[in-house]
Amino acid sequence: MGKTKTIIPKNLPYLTESLYFCSMMKKLILFAMALCVLTACKDAPKNGADGPAAAPDTFYRSTVTTNKADARQQPATADSQNAADRKPAIKMMELPAPLNDRPERILRRKAYTTSYNSTTKNPNWVAWHLTKSHTYGSHQRSKEVFHEDEQVAAPRATDWDYYNSRYDRGHMCPAGDNKWDEQAMNQTFLFTNICPQNHGLNKYEWNDLEIMCRDWARQYGAVDIVCGPIYYGQGEQKTVGKNRVWVPDAFFKVVLCRQGQPKAIGFIYRNEGRKQHLADAVHTVDEIERLTGIDFFPALDDDIENRVEAKAELSKW
Repeated sequence: MGKTKTIIPKNLPYLTESLYFCSMMKKLILFAMALCVLTACKDAPKNGADGPAAAPDTFYRSTVTTNKADARQQPATADSQNAADRKPAIKMMELPAPLNDRPERILRRKAYTTSYNSTTKNPNWVAWHLTKSHTYGSHQRSKEVFHEDEQVAAPRATDWDYYNSRYDRGHMCPAGDNKWDEQAMNQTFLFTNICPQNHGLNKYEWNDLEIMCRDWARQYGAVDIVCGPIYYGQGEQKTVGKNRVWVPDAFFKVVLCRQGQPKAIGFIYRNEGRKQHLADAVHTVDEIERLTGIDFFPALDDDIENRVEAKAELSKW
């Protein structure tokens, strides 16, 4: 039996090259598919153990507004409109409009905002959002805790300005509204939150009004409050201390309730010790705006603002 003769095709080199080319193309296609999968995974949102990323926080003391109010304040552009659509503005409803007729420096504290006047050495106004939960707490005021505010330039009010002045260091945002937090409590004793106040007024009518506001916060869940000094400008301005801290002629307080049917009310008390009846102190917010030159609650819808600021009905509270 003879040996079998192996026949080698003449085109074998070309077949080998074709098989090699097909193998390489297959590998390239698999590599491209793997690359696409990895890219898609990288771009996908990461949920992690705690789930998807949380949305920006909004706070009860603030209101998320539409872009209509912002559009009234400044010309809209394509970029600004797109930015506004991505991130809505947050307004603090208790803040008055900016003042252009007197010195003003805005100082934001944990519980309140103050508009400081470097001429009077007093606040123009102090505003805060008082919630039901903020009317409770274990933090108590200590005795000698009044201190000057080093965030404002000298000359500024100091504790020495009040010695032998016959005026109390009268809180605008009360310590009693801030028992919920130690830092909030301590910041109410900064002199940028204080005005020279008659002792009788501070002890009785003004204190009673503070208690009434806390009762309203508990009843309605929250109220917005602004208060401050009034200067009638009659005669020479009275001051106390070497830093010449102005003595107010009177004090105002305006209160806004946004729960249910919105309503507002205002009060004016003379800076004196004689008894002043609550009913006589009631005023509309419009009246206090005309007297002080301050625009209160400008973040409200215009129709609501006009309606609530024109009435002051204590019986509705």
